[in-house]
Amino acid sequence: MSRIGIFDSGVGGLTVHRAILDALPSADTIYLGDTARVPYGTKSAETVTQYSLRNARVLARRGIDFLVVACNTASAVALPALRAELAVPVLGVVEPGARVAARASRTGRIGVIGTQGTVSSGAYQSAIRRAREGAEVIARACPLFVPLAEEGWTDPGDAIVRGVVARYLAPLRGAGIDTLVLGCTHYPLLKAAIALEVPGVVLVDSAEAIAAEVRERLGDAPGGAGRHDFLVTDVPEKFLAVAGRFLGRAVTSAEHVDV
Repeated sequence: MSRIGIFDSGVGGLTVHRAILDALPSADTIYLGDTARVPYGTKSAETVTQYSLRNARVLARRGIDFLVVACNTASAVALPALRAELAVPVLGVVEPGARVAARASRTGRIGVIGTQGTVSSGAYQSAIRRAREGAEVIARACPLFVPLAEEGWTDPGDAIVRGVVARYLAPLRGAGIDTLVLGCTHYPLLKAAIALEVPGVVLVDSAEAIAAEVRERLGDAPGGAGRHDFLVTDVPEKFLAVAGRFLGRAVTSAEHVDV
C-alpha cells in the first residue's frame, strides 16, 4: 500500500485524514499540521504557496508516494507550484468537492462556504462552473466556524452555535441554493448545525470527495491497519488535545518539526 502524505495549516485537515482512513483503512499515512503558522485563510496567496512548498518538502523527505493537500486555502492557490516541484502525484480538496457538488445539484444553484482566503480565490466558483456549465455559485466566508469547531462548540442545540450558523447562512438560504459545499476542513464538525439551517439542501463534504478520489487512484489493498505518523510545527500539546475530535480516533503522539 502506498504511503500518503497529508498536510494542512493545523488540525482541520484531520477530517480529510479521517475520510481517507475510512476509505483506505490499510493505508500508511503521514500528516503534517503547520500549527505554528495557522490560519492560512487570512494570508496572501504568495505566503500560503511558500508555506505549502515547505510542508511538502518535509513530507517528501519522509518518503511519500502521494500528496493530499487537505487545506482548502492551499488547494485553491498552491497546487501548480506543488505539482511543479514534487515527483509524486498531488491532489487538492477543491476539484473533487466541486465535481461532487456539480453532479448533486438539481438546479445548478450551488453554495460554497469557506475561509476568506478560499472564497476570495474564486477556486471553488471556477471549478464548479468548469464541472457544470451555467452553474450559479454563491460563496460566503464563515470565519467564526473555525474557532467554534476547535473549541468543541458544535452542538446544533447550542444557542450560540445556532445563532452564528444562522447569521452566516441566511444569504445562501435566501438565494435558493439546493447544494452547499463545506469548503473548509473544520466545517464537517458543524454539519448537523448547518443542516438544520438549510433543510433540504445537499451538503457536500470535500473530505469525503477527496477520499473517494484517492481510493480510485491508489486502489485498495487487503491488510491490517496502516501506520500513521503526525508532525506539527509548533509544540504538540495543543494539537494532541483536539486532534482526536477531528480524526475520530485517539492521537497520542506528534513530532515537532521545523519547516
